[in-house]
Amino acid sequence: MSKGSKGIRRFFLLVMVVVASVWVYKEYFKTVQLQGGAYYLYIDKGEDFEKVVDQLVEDKVVDSKAAFELAAKGLGLPTKIKPGKYRITNAMNVKNIIAMLRSGRDEKVKLSLNQQITNLEKLIEYLDDKLALSSEELEEVLLDGERLFSVGLKPTSAFAFVIPGTIDVNWAISADSLTYLFYKRFNEMWTANRRNQAKKINLSLEECVTLASIVQSESHLRSEQEKIAGVYMNRLKKNMFLQADPTLRFANKMSGVRRFLNADKKVDSPYNTYKYKGLPPGPICLVYPQALDATLNYNQHRFYYFCARPQLNGLSDFSESYEQHQKYAETYQKSLDKRGINR
Repeated sequence: MSKGSKGIRRFFLLVMVVVASVWVYKEYFKTVQLQGGAYYLYIDKGEDFEKVVDQLVEDKVVDSKAAFELAAKGLGLPTKIKPGKYRITNAMNVKNIIAMLRSGRDEKVKLSLNQQITNLEKLIEYLDDKLALSSEELEEVLLDGERLFSVGLKPTSAFAFVIPGTIDVNWAISADSLTYLFYKRFNEMWTANRRNQAKKINLSLEECVTLASIVQSESHLRSEQEKIAGVYMNRLKKNMFLQADPTLRFANKMSGVRRFLNADKKVDSPYNTYKYKGLPPGPICLVYPQALDATLNYNQHRFYYFCARPQLNGLSDFSESYEQHQKYAETYQKSLDKRGINR
């Protein structure tokens, strides 16, 4: 090959390098154009770099796979990317995206554990929807008998293990790590003082949470909760049926119902406290510290009955005799009739 031909070849190679460099540079700083302004990239445990890039190209977040791979290599993005939920916006370019993935700066998932979650099945369904974990993984760790036994619970009352509130977690959190968070929150709520108080009133931890769930479902007022807890404790001591309406609502799966029929009381469920004596097998909702403290420090009185006041102001009328209770109940039922509340 002549010197002239070699020179021409070198020139064209140089031009190609320059063109490629300009192209990569433009792709590197080009801001993404997303419909809706934001895109979430979910990276599961063990996903490799190639799959992540393919996903970004397929979803039209980045235009060029080759340019992204070159830039990623230049910025030292590892082939194993940290799992998580990553938020990409229109203000970002390829450089920003790579920097975010390299640092593992994921967006946390906010878990809102509240009274809308009424049992373990709903909790697992909620977590399965929010996190990378499968329902099978969640069920296995939440029903781990050894772990539950270590905090004074049994698998039948596993729902008592979960403390309500808001938790920010990684979308790809492991089942063990999530359970550890629940374990930590459980022990934070069950202080030595609360554990001693439970012993003092002769109830196990799971019995306290179960009773507190009924009390909390009856009223959100602390003063009322203490009196209502006292009524149920009096009934337990006398081996009476608790006859707690919230357990009927739970047993019949009738959320929001305010008025019950005699037919509702016939449902064959261990949660039906009109049919079975004692406490149900577990809590009927997630229990907040206020209701737990109200139960642990219940009012000691002589009342065995209570009925919501006709004003529907959150307060109740308490009575020692069934005859007096019936009078309160009739007045209350008339107030519901007046308001057209049939269920």
